[in-house]
Amino acid sequence: MNTATIRRNSGRGTRGGGISGGAVKRPSKRKGLMARLAETLPFDENQLHKLTTWVLGLVLVAMLWLAAAFMGIPAMIWSEASDIAKHAGLQVAKVEVHGTEHMDELPVYNQAIKQVDHSMIDLDLVGLRAEIMKLGWVEDARVSRRLPDTLVVDIVERRPVAIWQHEGKLSLIDAKGVMLNGVEPRSMSHLPLVVGPDANHQTAALGKLMEAAPALKPMLAGATWVGNRRWDLQFQSGETLALPEGDAEAAAALVNFARMDGVDRLLGRGIVRFDMRDPERFVLRLPPGRSGGDGAAVPAAAQGTGALQPEQPAADPAADKTAQLAKRGTQG
Repeated sequence: MNTATIRRNSGRGTRGGGISGGAVKRPSKRKGLMARLAETLPFDENQLHKLTTWVLGLVLVAMLWLAAAFMGIPAMIWSEASDIAKHAGLQVAKVEVHGTEHMDELPVYNQAIKQVDHSMIDLDLVGLRAEIMKLGWVEDARVSRRLPDTLVVDIVERRPVAIWQHEGKLSLIDAKGVMLNGVEPRSMSHLPLVVGPDANHQTAALGKLMEAAPALKPMLAGATWVGNRRWDLQFQSGETLALPEGDAEAAAALVNFARMDGVDRLLGRGIVRFDMRDPERFVLRLPPGRSGGDGAAVPAAAQGTGALQPEQPAADPAADKTAQLAKRGTQG
């Protein structure tokens, strides 16, 4: 063996000896994608496999459903089920309408009758309710099935609160100003009359105003919305009360008038008009023959003093007594 051979063998032995004499290094195995993903999630690898299986299953079901819907299969199945229900006696044969008092039931029946002979499981209840809600008298409606063959419609009517006179026409209106047709307004003569453009939309405000003086509410015959800013109230005894602008100001004036009327009975004494537009003056207008014969206004209270200062002497004792009553009520 020559020197070169000995050196090669010696080199191999040294490398081999170095490996065997120290720790053996093995190549690390690369982790799979699922294993690495499982380490980042709050559940183990088995749970991850189950979740993945469920997701894939749902995706597959959704794809199958979309394909079936594209081919019209669900509609065919629903139609077949509807036919089976009809043959079993589950079809609309009767319509019942409840809750109507003033409105005509015929428009409701005309909408509901379209569902007759339809299968009970194939009714468009939402669409039918939407059509019924378009009727003026209907504030709310509920449509339901009553097996085996009845369609039930429950109506909540709007409540008429006034009669609106506009452009020579009379219309019933509710608190929101909605016109209620189909009923003769004169058949509800107990309701107050509101007059003027846009007065129907001020009905709720008028009702709130009258709540400030409930004793006067039964005496109210009508109200005129003047200049889209204030009210003139007409009472059943024939007088008119002119109120100031503004909700608070009008309510305060009405309460003051109610107090005076409660003490000295202003209404029913033949006075034509009470004017309270000026908060510091209470002006009466007497009919001709009771204030010098021309119906002139008589200030019942001067500004800030409450003292009676008639523009001219009253024509008769009754007129003078009325002015004194108004003065006493204002001072009280």
